[in-house]
Amino acid sequence: MGDTPGQSGPRRAPGWQHGGVSAPAHPSRKRGGAAATARPPRDGGRAPAARAGGGRGRRPAAPDGDPPRPLYTAGGFAAAWAAGIGLAVLMTITLVGWVAAPHGTFGEDIADLFRAAVQGWLVGHNVGFGIPGGRVTMLPLGLVVLPGLLLYRAGRWIARSCDLPRLRHVFRAALAVAGPYAAISGTLALIAQTEYVRPSMFQALVAGFVLAFAFGGLGALVQMLRDKGIPKRRLLDLMPARSRSLLVGTASATGVLLATGALLFGTGLGARLDEAVAITQELAPGSVGGVLLVVTQLVYVPNALVFGLSYAVGPGFALGADTMVAPTGVSVGALPLFPMLAAVPENGPAPVLSLLALAAPLAAGAVGGVLTQRSAPDVVSEAAPLWGFVCGVSTGLVCAALCVLAGGPVGAHRLAEVGPSAWQVGLITALEVGVAAAIAAWVANWRYYRAEVGTDAATGIRPASGAAARPAPDRPAATGRPRPVPAPRRSAPAAERPAPANGPEPEAPAGRRRPRLLSGLRPRRARRDDADDDAEELYGITYEADPAPADPDPRDG
Repeated sequence: MGDTPGQSGPRRAPGWQHGGVSAPAHPSRKRGGAAATARPPRDGGRAPAARAGGGRGRRPAAPDGDPPRPLYTAGGFAAAWAAGIGLAVLMTITLVGWVAAPHGTFGEDIADLFRAAVQGWLVGHNVGFGIPGGRVTMLPLGLVVLPGLLLYRAGRWIARSCDLPRLRHVFRAALAVAGPYAAISGTLALIAQTEYVRPSMFQALVAGFVLAFAFGGLGALVQMLRDKGIPKRRLLDLMPARSRSLLVGTASATGVLLATGALLFGTGLGARLDEAVAITQELAPGSVGGVLLVVTQLVYVPNALVFGLSYAVGPGFALGADTMVAPTGVSVGALPLFPMLAAVPENGPAPVLSLLALAAPLAAGAVGGVLTQRSAPDVVSEAAPLWGFVCGVSTGLVCAALCVLAGGPVGAHRLAEVGPSAWQVGLITALEVGVAAAIAAWVANWRYYRAEVGTDAATGIRPASGAAARPAPDRPAATGRPRPVPAPRRSAPAAERPAPANGPEPEAPAGRRRPRLLSGLRPRRARRDDADDDAEELYGITYEADPAPADPDPRDG
C-alpha cells in the first residue's frame, strides 16, 4: 500500500527494502543508473529509465496509459500501415491519370488500375521489372521519398509504443518493421505480375527490407533520442574519432560532387529552356497531364544529379547504345520527347564552360581531406595522406553505388544502355578525389601541429623530454589560463601558501587549443556536465598528468 505513484501512504526514506528491491525516492542520475520501483507504475508498466550521462527519463510508451505493445507485433502493424498508406497515395495518382486520359468503363479497368498502382509502389522502392525483349531498371530515385517518410513515421511510432530502454535496441525496432515490410513487398511483386510486366520478386524482397531497416530504424532512433533528451549531435561524439572523421570527409566530398552535378544540370536546362518549353507544347498534356508530367520530372531530378556528377568526374553517361555525353565530346541520337532531356548538349565538342566542372573532384578531395584530419589529426605525419586517400576511396564507392541506382536499361535494343558506368565512375573518383584528399590531409595535419607548437612556444610551455619527465601543471579548461608553478614550500593550508615570485604566467591566446598528443602537455578535459562523460577523446585515449610528488618538509632533514 502506498508504493504506487498517485496513491497516498506513509513516506519512506530512500533505500527502503521491499521484497529485496531497492526503491530510491528519485531516479538515479549517475551513469548507467536507473530507478527501480517495488511495483510497476500505472503509466505504461515500466519505470522511466535514466539516460546515460543524466537527464530526464524517457516518457511513457503509451500516452493513454496502455501497457507497452510487443515489439514484433507492433512492427507488423507499422509495416502494414506504411505499405497501405503508400499504396493508397499511388492508387489516387493512378485514378487521376485514368480520369484525365481516354478510358473505358471503371468496372473493366479496375483490375488494371490496381495493378498499375502496385507497380508504381514497387517502382518507388527501386524494384526493376522485365518487359518483352528487355528490362527496365532506370527508375526515379525521387519516388523513394514517399516510402521513406512513411517508414520513418512508422519507426517513430514503434519507439513510442514499445519498450526500448537502450539505444542499442534500435536494431530490434528496425528488424521488427523490416521483416514484415519485406514480406509485403514480395507479395505485391507477385500480385503485380502481368503478361507484359514482370516485377522482380528478389529485388522487391531486398529493396523492401533495406528501405524499412534504414528509414524505420532512423525514425526509431530519432524518437528514442527525443524521449531520452539526448541531443542528436551526440551520436557523432559516441563514434570513434577516426570513423567519425572518415564519415564526415566522405559525406562532404560526395556532397561537393553532387552539388556540381546539380549546377551542370541547372545550367544546361536554363540555357535551353526554350527547347524544353517546345517539347512540352508538342506533347500537349493538358492541365492534369501537365501536373503529372511535372511530378514525373521532379522525381527524376536525383537521377539527373548523378548523371551530372559522372560528367564532372570524367566518364560521362550514355543515353542509348553507342552514345556518350562526356567532357571529351557529345554523341547522341534521337532522344525521347521528355522536357528534362533538353539539358543535353548538341552533338559535337562539349561546351567550354562545362569543362570547368572537371575541377570538382579536386575541390571535393580538398574538402574531404581537410575535414578528415580536422577532427582526428595524426601525430605521425605519414599517416595523414593515407587517411585522406581512404576518404577518396570511400567517396568512389559511394559514387559507384549512386550510379548503379540512377542508371540502367529502359527497355530493349537502343535503350538498353542508359546512364553512367558505375565501375568507371567509382574508379576515377577514387583516384582523383583520393590523391587530392591525401595532399589536403597532409597539409591540414602539418598546419595544425605547427600552429599548436607555435602556441605552446608563445606561452612558454615546453614538452616533456622523456617518458619519466613530469608533465606540466594542469590548468583550468574554462579560462585557458595556466596555473602558476609555486616554489618549494612547507605543507600548509591553501590560504597560507605564498604566491609565486614571478607572478602568473601570461594568458594563452584566445581560440587556441593545446596539442592533444604531445606527452606531458595534455591535461584531462574538465567535465562541464554529466552528458560529456561519453565524449570520445582523440583516438579514444585520455592523457592525464601524474600526481605531483609530495613537497619535502624541511623539518624532516
